[in-house]
Amino acid sequence: MFVRLVPTAPPSAQSDRPLGHPPPPRRTAVLASNTLGARLLRRKPVSTLIAESEGHGLPAGAPEEGGRSGIHLRRSIGLWQLSAIGIGATIGTGIFFVLRDAVPAAGPAVILSFVVAAVTAGLTALCYAEMASAIPVSGSSYSYAYATLGEGVAFGVGICLLMEYGVSASAIAVSWAEYLNKFLDLAFGFRIPEQLSGAPGGGHWFNLPALLLVAMVCFLLVRGVSESAKVNAAMVGIKILILVLFVGVALTGFHSGNLTPFLPLGIGGVQTAASSIFFSFIGLDAVSTAGEEVKNPRRTLPLAIIISLVVVTLIYILVALAGIGAQPWTKFDRQEAGLAQIMQDITGQGWPAMIFAVGAIISIFSVTLVVIYGQTRILYSMGRDGMLPKRFAQLSPRTGTPVWNTLVVGVGVGALAAFIPLNVLADITSLGTLIAFSVVSIGVIVLRRTQPDLPRGFKVPGYPVVPLLSVGFCGYLITGLHADTFRAGAIALAVAVVVYFGYSVKHSRLERAERPAVPSEAGTG
Repeated sequence: MFVRLVPTAPPSAQSDRPLGHPPPPRRTAVLASNTLGARLLRRKPVSTLIAESEGHGLPAGAPEEGGRSGIHLRRSIGLWQLSAIGIGATIGTGIFFVLRDAVPAAGPAVILSFVVAAVTAGLTALCYAEMASAIPVSGSSYSYAYATLGEGVAFGVGICLLMEYGVSASAIAVSWAEYLNKFLDLAFGFRIPEQLSGAPGGGHWFNLPALLLVAMVCFLLVRGVSESAKVNAAMVGIKILILVLFVGVALTGFHSGNLTPFLPLGIGGVQTAASSIFFSFIGLDAVSTAGEEVKNPRRTLPLAIIISLVVVTLIYILVALAGIGAQPWTKFDRQEAGLAQIMQDITGQGWPAMIFAVGAIISIFSVTLVVIYGQTRILYSMGRDGMLPKRFAQLSPRTGTPVWNTLVVGVGVGALAAFIPLNVLADITSLGTLIAFSVVSIGVIVLRRTQPDLPRGFKVPGYPVVPLLSVGFCGYLITGLHADTFRAGAIALAVAVVVYFGYSVKHSRLERAERPAVPSEAGTG
């Protein structure tokens, strides 16, 4: 029997072994590192994550293993730009188009749905703020899980994040066609042909505007993150002004009668709508994906997360309340470019709606930019860790951006946006978001217990109650998702298992780091 495993010291520790004390036999060392449980639970030290984010601690042959040679992501993002990433990704992800699906599910009580989603996001935001200040690296909850819960969980979270970001970007791109058509109709009396402005079915062939949007975003991201962040910050300013304009106009047509009956579909409708719209809070995760490109990350990351949450929650509730008050809730069902239509109905003129449509076009562009950016950084982190092919971690020497990685993301997101309906995309994104948020909240508890002295720029107040409440709220919203969403999640999990055991477990950086400890391998040169 070989159930007794001899602990194997890391390479750095083995060099200090006294003479006359040889390393464990080859068979024992291999068994220790190859045990399934050990592989799934092995964690990446926080110090290693931070060192790698600065371009240190890479293995020999970094150009081949890490996909770069002395190149690392550049710290060029300040507090306002980072807050704009969170606000931009969160606001535009949902409020411009999610009401048409959420309101029919809950009626006027969709306002409560936003409150439930915001409370859940708020609890999680505090957990994100602590984790981001303690582990200021790229990769978001994937990297946090790798440091706290182990490689197996981290890989599963990484797949959820890729699904979350990719599907979210696709959902946003789909809605862009609606507002683009609204603007073209009001300004020029022209619309993109129906065959080219929607997912297959109902007379549609594919969504051409969505493809064009994804192509433009990828072009900008390839140019550089600093340029992208500046463009996004300007667009976020425009977006907030446009939504303030909507609230002002909608309140002039506010009718309290539109709020009754307030709960036509019961509490179950509130839960269903809250679960569906939760994906619109993805921006909180997007902030933490920029961990390696932020100036003074231990201070900037938690501040940006909290600022984003406060601004977004206020705007969401105001827009939902103004919209419901201005239009009977039954009219929201499948309403194209709904907020612009409300403005046109209230004013009886086309120009306010046209201005709003232009703002929505700009806003949705900025959201797609941020969400695709977040996905490329998660792929970058997983490629650097060896969990995915090393090419995902290759950076351009000129721009410091993962060019090949971005192009792959663009192709995938563009395909989803062109051929998959919006409502399906939204629910799948919510599932991935809720799983990622739960993992971050659990990670806070684990990291507090395993590394209590780790420097933290922010600590969750009310610990451990707040992280536990965050997990509980996320679980509650997960149970409100449609059955089709869980089937899609099961498919994603199956893919994750195949990829992990077929590729990642053999190519993981932690796996390769253990190999020099084996005598017969260490001396092979």
